[in-house]
Parts: sequence; C-alpha cells; structure tokens
Amino acid sequence: MAKQLHRGMHIKMRPSQIASFVSLIVLSLIMLFPFFWLVRSSFMTQREIMTVPIKWLPKEFLFSNFTKAFTAAPFAYYFRNSIILTVANVMAQILSSSFIAFGFARLQFKGRGFWFAALLSTMMLPYTVVMIPQFIFWKTVGGYNTFAPLIIPALFGNAFNVFLVRQFYLSIPKDYDEAALVDGANYFLIYRRVILPMSKAVLCSVGVFTFMSTWNDFLGPLLYLDKPLLKTVSLGLQVFVGQYTSQINLMMAASTVATIPMIIIFFFAQRYFIEGITFTGLKG
Repeated sequence: MAKQLHRGMHIKMRPSQIASFVSLIVLSLIMLFPFFWLVRSSFMTQREIMTVPIKWLPKEFLFSNFTKAFTAAPFAYYFRNSIILTVANVMAQILSSSFIAFGFARLQFKGRGFWFAALLSTMMLPYTVVMIPQFIFWKTVGGYNTFAPLIIPALFGNAFNVFLVRQFYLSIPKDYDEAALVDGANYFLIYRRVILPMSKAVLCSVGVFTFMSTWNDFLGPLLYLDKPLLKTVSLGLQVFVGQYTSQINLMMAASTVATIPMIIIFFFAQRYFIEGITFTGLKG
C-alpha cells in the first residue's frame, strides 16, 4: 500500500500537460492584470499613478481615497439606483426569458420555427439603429428621467437569454410533460412545477449575465437619466473626469468598490453558472 502511494506521488506529467498548465497560468495573470492595476491605483496619489518608470505598489496605502471619492458625489444614491435597476432586470429577465423559452421548446404551434428565427435575428440588429426611435418613444410617453425605459423592456425577454434557456429546455425529456398532462395538469402548471425547478442552473446563468450587463450599463442610463439623484454608479464615475483635469486615483477607488458586487455574485453563483453553460446543449 505504501509503495502504491509513493508511486502515485511521483506521477510524471507529459510535456504537453506542463505546457497547458503554464499557458493557463500566464493567461490568467494577463486577465487579472487590469484588476490588479485598478486596485493598486486606488491606493495611490495622482502623481504616483502617472510616474515613469511605473511604480507597481504605492509608497503608502491611501485609504483616504475611498473616503474622498464617496464624499465627492452622492454615491449612496448611485448605488441604490444601480441595485434597483439590477434587481428588477434580473427578476424580469429570468421570468420573461424562461416563459418565452418554454413556449418555443415545449409547445407545438404553427410558425414556431419562423418566429424563433425572427427572435434570433434581432441579435444582429445594432442598438444604435433603434436607440433614437426608442428614445423618442419613451420621451413621448413620459418615460424620460424614470427607470421605466431601463426596466420595462426586460419584461419582454432577451433574444440571447431565450435562446440559452430554450436549448436547456430541449434537453429535458418530454416524458415529464406527458406524465403531467395525464395527471390533469395544464402547460402553465408544467412550466411552474416541473420545468422551473429543474432549470436552476440555466436561470442562474441568465441572472449572472443580466446582472453584469445591467450593473455595467452606461449608455442606457446616460440616455434616459438626467437628474443627479437618478444616476447609476457607472454614470457617477464620470464625476471624476473633467474637461481639463481628472481625478484618476479617486475614480479608481470608486471603480474598485463598484466591482465588488460583481465579484461577490459570481463567486456565490459560479457553480450554477458553469453548470448552466456546460449543460446547455445545441439540440434542436
């Protein structure tokens, strides 16, 4: 037994495996470098950030940058607004995308393939094409300077999210539907009591995607929110960028805090997120 353990501890790795591990480590460091630069700059003075040659670490960690950043603008309101928009969009996207995907995946109706193809074709339409007509519409109906233009569209689903959830639903055997129909259930009960409980992984993926896109959204709030107390975190960071001077260290400090919610969400949801992406096949 001892000899077997000793042999197991000295398993040799092939050169290709070593090369793969080294490549992954190098790529990981490259991808983490911008985050390191962000955090490192948040503790520096303006002069230290711009120093040549580069200073990799601050001479003194200035925690006062965070205090100055959050007193320079009403960031408490900015975070509140971002949280409201993000939570509303996540809930709306999960509900609408799953409901629409259920219809395309489990129901048989005339023109199903055509309408699904039409839905997917909207992903090829650049946002800049519909941006002005949508703005005129929301301005006309009184949606300007409200959260309505940034929340209501999520109630009608998103083409990518619908596609993602539909592919997952197609991997669920239809025997469940048939058994439920025999027991007297209708399709709404099948959706609510059979399909949804089995879809935690893919719905978590939809939630993570929606959270990231909504929390980081800059163009949408820029178009529709002009009142200072309605702005989001992404808009609030513009406070530190002036026409002639910029407070880079304070902007980095505020940006560091703004990234914390995304890191927390991904850390706790990564297992379901990875499962949702992995087990969502390309069936159909």
